[in-house]
Amino acid sequence: MELYWNKTIETMPREQIRELQLTKLRATVENVYTNVPYYREKMQEKGLLPGDVKTLDNLKDLPVIVKQDLRDTYPFGLFAAPMQDIVRIHASSGTTGKQTVVGYTKRDIDVWAECMARCFVMSGADKDSRIQVGYGYGLFTGGLGAHYGAEKLGAVTIPASSGNTRRQITMLKDFGVTHLCCTPSYSLYIAETMAEMGIKRDELKLKSGLFGAEPWSDAMKQEIESRLGLRAHDIYGLSEIMGPSVSQDCHCQKGLHIWEDCFIAEITHPDSGEPLGEGEMGELVITTINKEGFPLIRYKTKDICSLTYKQCDCGRSHVRMSKPAGRTDDMLIIRGVNVFPSQIESVLLNMGEVEPHYQIVVERVNNLDTMTVEIEISESMLSDNVKGIENAEQKLSKQIDSILGINAKIKLVEPKSIPRSEGKAKRIIDNRKI
Repeated sequence: MELYWNKTIETMPREQIRELQLTKLRATVENVYTNVPYYREKMQEKGLLPGDVKTLDNLKDLPVIVKQDLRDTYPFGLFAAPMQDIVRIHASSGTTGKQTVVGYTKRDIDVWAECMARCFVMSGADKDSRIQVGYGYGLFTGGLGAHYGAEKLGAVTIPASSGNTRRQITMLKDFGVTHLCCTPSYSLYIAETMAEMGIKRDELKLKSGLFGAEPWSDAMKQEIESRLGLRAHDIYGLSEIMGPSVSQDCHCQKGLHIWEDCFIAEITHPDSGEPLGEGEMGELVITTINKEGFPLIRYKTKDICSLTYKQCDCGRSHVRMSKPAGRTDDMLIIRGVNVFPSQIESVLLNMGEVEPHYQIVVERVNNLDTMTVEIEISESMLSDNVKGIENAEQKLSKQIDSILGINAKIKLVEPKSIPRSEGKAKRIIDNRKI
């Protein structure tokens, strides 16, 4: 089995990576300055011209872009290529405000497929693999992004999309699927449904899964691997940047490799925007340097992580990002304490007596924020007496308090009483009127 899809690029020496990035950055800045009035105005406000980008250090001088900029220029205001060269459009779910719309040229689609093929190879796939794509198809980038990468690899591609879970499981078993792509929460729902159907994990031929599109903890990773009998890989992407395949962990699983021939990654302070050093936690900011239709300069992702430039044991030289600790917009502030759902998830899964299905409900009572964590108990706990369940609730409450420094009410609920999702799980219900 090949270790790399594109060894020349994936193991390129760091100095060569930086030289390539500078060449592509300068071309990208020239492109947006010439073809996107919105960018040109932002650069002129800072007194910048494309020729001012002489080194990679000049990147920090360029203006940042946030999601609101995409909404303000809806639908095609940030496109750098004419519409006759755009071959596909994707868009975000648009849960708040207008959708964010992105466009791809034929070359952009080819680059995307190349990056996704690299990710599949990192997960152990090859042209003999059978890949079931359980991400949703359509305007969401997950389904088609994984699909084109699997076909680029030459693997058997099964476009299952999301939903119809029992049929998904039948295909996993009957088609001899080796690699599964879906959200981590949905993979656990698949495992749960398999148990209801009486199908054991050793009846499947799954080797690995590429899971992303929502925050998930290392404890959930272990739970998925245990229930499905595969190696769980963390894949990262944003529709605004490209879609899935911006980065992924390799077999070493010591961070997610960002494809630096296509993206430049920075870590900045979430509030001040000041650059942070290697290993420091902050907001991930990404510049695309290999896109024609919809290039973005210094896009604030809202994902919190750190970077390391040390070469990985797998031999790849591209920078690695840590698993995102959460998002600045998913982060809850409860009585002055920053809380990420992934922190709570780790506590729940490490306990072992509850199921990995939960919701965090936040209320404001008499001007005081309260947090209730609703968690499903396991089938084995159903037979416990009331005292046993109360003890479990107290134990979880103490563990959360010790880790987060905040008191949370724990409410254990019956199995399967928390709504399941075939896509991104809804973890937070914030009922405060802020």
